[in-house]
Amino acid sequence: MAVTEILDIFNERRELIGTAARSEVHERGLWHQVFHCWIVSGSAAAGWQLLFQLRHPDKESFPDKLDTSSAGHLLAGETPEDGLRELEEELGLNARYEQLVYCGLHRDEYRISEHYMDREFTHVHLHRCDLPLEAYRVQHSEISGLFRVEAEAFRELIEGRRTTLSAKGLTYDDQLRPVFEERSVTLDDFTDNTPEYYGLVFGALEGLDGSES
Repeated sequence: MAVTEILDIFNERRELIGTAARSEVHERGLWHQVFHCWIVSGSAAAGWQLLFQLRHPDKESFPDKLDTSSAGHLLAGETPEDGLRELEEELGLNARYEQLVYCGLHRDEYRISEHYMDREFTHVHLHRCDLPLEAYRVQHSEISGLFRVEAEAFRELIEGRRTTLSAKGLTYDDQLRPVFEERSVTLDDFTDNTPEYYGLVFGALEGLDGSES
């Protein structure tokens, strides 16, 4: 039997007003909290790289799209620190919250379908990690691949200064073995985020030093 996820719900001023089941939250378009963490590799000198997960084709929202490295809903009573479980569940990473860089809080609302309205307060983070892609222990029911892109090239893409970029990564065959590939991708291959959201990410990236992770 599936477990019903209960989320804290908020008004537009991010004041807690109660709790609701996740399905009700999306059906009614209630404000709730989400954890996002971007895995960053490379260095300031050589150029940072962002890790994207390829969403599983069976996902209700944004199937087969390149998305934030790790993301998930915060349950009732949880704080951003509790979002660390998403890193472990989706990517097999054990991290401490103090290892993350907090980019800021982003507020967004968008309609996915007639019965699915998402209103999110998103806590956005960065985490330095230079693991090879095949070392990640991914949640195969959620993720069908991992890809790295150059952060500066991605910034140019979302700002309209280029139309394509190279994404290097892997997908998995029927036996869940990694299959390495390189793709030419466009903005349509990524999930939707606002310029303000990416402003938080790139602002935090610019504040990273070049020391090894």
